[in-house]
Amino acid sequence: MADDSYRSVSLTRTGPGRFEAVNARGGSIPVGMGAGEDGTAFSPVELLLVAVAGCSGIDIDLLTSRKAEPSSFEISAGAEKLRDADGNHLGPVTVTVQVAFPEGAGGDEARDRLPDAVAKSRDRLCTVSRTVALPTPVDFEIR
Repeated sequence: MADDSYRSVSLTRTGPGRFEAVNARGGSIPVGMGAGEDGTAFSPVELLLVAVAGCSGIDIDLLTSRKAEPSSFEISAGAEKLRDADGNHLGPVTVTVQVAFPEGAGGDEARDRLPDAVAKSRDRLCTVSRTVALPTPVDFEIR
């Protein structure tokens, strides 16, 4: 059986301060500071916030929508960018979850499950937020 635990992306420079990120499945996304023709591409910091919110959103959706399909589901992540003695980094990241479920027994069960689903994602399931929260070394290699 192949080891499917390794994750990777590669970036190729497409212009000054602009890159195209590609995953192992062939998906791609422009990355940079104002990358792309119209300047709307996501910055690396925005992609980190997308990853945190997206990872937890998927967890929460899978755990709650078993009981009822949400009538609305929005999740956001935000943090202040800091420059201090530790260099450039984000301050505490806040993830905001807004989910509504329909009336009825299934919706009630999903609403009741929501706080536990958020806690499970935050404390155990979401690889992205767990990686950000834990001391995770980042090594650089020059080839």
